Amino acid sequence: MSSTVYLTAEGLQKLKDDLHHARTVERQKISEEIAEARAQGDLSENAEYDAAKEAQGHLEARIVKMENALASARVVNEDEVDASKARILSNVRVMNQKAKREATYTLVAAQEADLKRNRISVESPIGKALLGREVGETVAVRVPAGTVQLEILDITR
Repeated sequence: MSSTVYLTAEGLQKLKDDLHHARTVERQKISEEIAEARAQGDLSENAEYDAAKEAQGHLEARIVKMENALASARVVNEDEVDASKARILSNVRVMNQKAKREATYTLVAAQEADLKRNRISVESPIGKALLGREVGETVAVRVPAGTVQLEILDITR
């Protein structure tokens, strides 16, 4: 049984679009690659066939993952997000205590994470550490470079 995946309406539509593209366009392309490789003869020593079959396996696994996410998706209404604690879709402004640098992150589902837009997954180390916390709290986050102390300065929706 999969856990609930919280998405924005935009994130849900992107997931649906990605799934449709994988089912229609990508499946068709891989089927054509397999057919071409099969036409080359002996499959026991056919690298193109092996590569196409492997790509097919990866695609099917990705499709299953997207189908599961879609089946357990719940759209979060941004107007209903409580700003007293950091939750999904909260904008959390933090101060890195060591670097003395501020950053603002939007907490989102893994499918919507985009570091370039400061949208971090609630499943990431920073996202997990911030989730459920309040303004004024300081959290310690283990990251590849060590441990960082983040002070929560503000939470908005």
